Formats: sequence, C-alpha cells, structure tokens
Amino acid sequence: MSPRFWPARIGIGLLWLLNRLPWRWQIRLGRILGHILFYLSPRRRHVTEVNIRLCFPELKPAEQARMVRSVFANNGIGLFETAMAWWTPREKLKGHFTLKGQEHLDAALAKGKGVILLGAHFSTLDLGGLLFSDFYPVDAMYRRHNNPLLERIITRCRQRCFELVIERSEIRKVLKALRNNHIVWYAPDQDFGSHQSVYAPFFGVPAATITATTRMVNLNNSPILMLAQHRLPDDSGYELELFPAIDPFPTGDEEADAARVNAEIERAIRKDPAQYMWVHRRFKTHPQGKNYLYRRQP
Repeated sequence: MSPRFWPARIGIGLLWLLNRLPWRWQIRLGRILGHILFYLSPRRRHVTEVNIRLCFPELKPAEQARMVRSVFANNGIGLFETAMAWWTPREKLKGHFTLKGQEHLDAALAKGKGVILLGAHFSTLDLGGLLFSDFYPVDAMYRRHNNPLLERIITRCRQRCFELVIERSEIRKVLKALRNNHIVWYAPDQDFGSHQSVYAPFFGVPAATITATTRMVNLNNSPILMLAQHRLPDDSGYELELFPAIDPFPTGDEEADAARVNAEIERAIRKDPAQYMWVHRRFKTHPQGKNYLYRRQP
C-alpha cells in the first residue's frame, strides 16, 4: 500500500475502533471533536459563519455565533454517525428511530414509475440512509471520491445501506432503477458551478442550483419527494420524515423547478438547522466571481 494512503487507512481504522464504544459515548466524543474542529478549522469556520449570516439574518449576532458552534458539534457527531451507518449492527439501532409520512411514498410508488427521493447533506447523512432502508429498499446516487482508497471503502460500506450505489454520471443505471420502480436517493443541494445550473433562492439567497433534477424526473416521469432526517434534541434517537410529492413537477420552467426543490430542502433543514452541513460553500458560484461572498473583508 502506497504511503500516501496511510493517513486514510489509519483514520478509517481509528473510526472503526471508536465505533466499538457505547452509542452515548460516541455522541459525546463527536460533540467534543466538533468543538475541537471549530478551533482547528478557521477556513471552514469562516465559510460556516458566512452561510449562517446569509441564511439566518433574523438571528442576532450572538445567536448566529451559537449556531455556528452547534454546526461544528453536529458535524463532529456526524463522523461517528457515519461509522454507525457503516459498522453498527442494525439490531442495536432498533427502537431509536421513527419514520413519518410513509403514505406519501407509498402513493408515489403505486404509480409504478419509480421515485426520486430528494435528500440533503445533513450531518446524519449516511446513518439516515441506513435507518431509512429498514423501511424501504433504496438506491443512492453519489459523487466519486478523489481518493481511490476512500472511494473503495466508502462504496463498500454504503452498500450495506443501499441496494445500488450509483455514481451520478451513470444515468442509464438511474433510468433502469426507475423503470424497475426503485426509490433513488439524490441530493442536489451543493454548488456544482454555473454549468447546467440556474440561480434560485435558498434561504432567500440566490444559489447556483443544478437543473439535473428536472431532467432526472423526465427520464421516467417519476414522482419526486423530500426526505428529512435529524437527531432528536435529547440525543435519544432519530426522526425521518417524508414530505408530500412535489406537484406539479416539472413545470416547464427550470428556474421555477430549482426554486421549488430548494424550498423543499430548506423546509427539511429548518427542522433542525444546525444539523445541516453549513461547512460547505453553498454560494461559491456568484455573478461577481467565484467565492465572492466568502472573501474576507480587508
């Protein structure tokens, strides 16, 4: 094994060992890790501060600062929750999660066209997939990792949660899954640049939003609906919630479609805003230049 893969191998091994600890310990350690990362990651902290300031202008500066710290705490916990999704026996998670709104998904599946299940980059991302798969088989689209070792490990671990793990460029596999009436999880909430994107409001801020969602639905005229997920406030478990199908969709207007998708994602995030990955540069594409909103003021 090349030395350049040693850090990743060591990190995965350490995470596997920590996953042996009791669940409550992992949550506490994750929160501590998040607080440490708050101080060790000034760049990510700045990005998060900008995102919170833009998206929650109604909050006072002190409230925004508390949310930023909470975002880092949740991201630290999210690392341990990812390990839970990969290695914790399912029986240990039984009784610690609920799913609301199943009737919306059942109605969508009854059409026989497959379902596009909208997701978002919550800190509970992978664990939510595992918990959801306890109710329904689900396929997932993802972006290939740049590190080939991590790509291999992550894909293998995610196959525990999902029936199929489909790289986002493999459109034929997506179409085949939808024609077989599969549920395909898909998260369009990141900034992939201006190519094949339109500006649509996200928490009231114009955000480059990919138009691929409209094209995916058009592949098989599949219904589309949102899955929200969050850890309960007392850390006792998790709640998953399915929203009603977005209808009408598509509308024939890509900007209107993108705005509707962002509105559904925003609605899911507002259930517990600090559990969203605000450490990502959601607004890096800007008419006045890349990362314009994240540039530090002189």
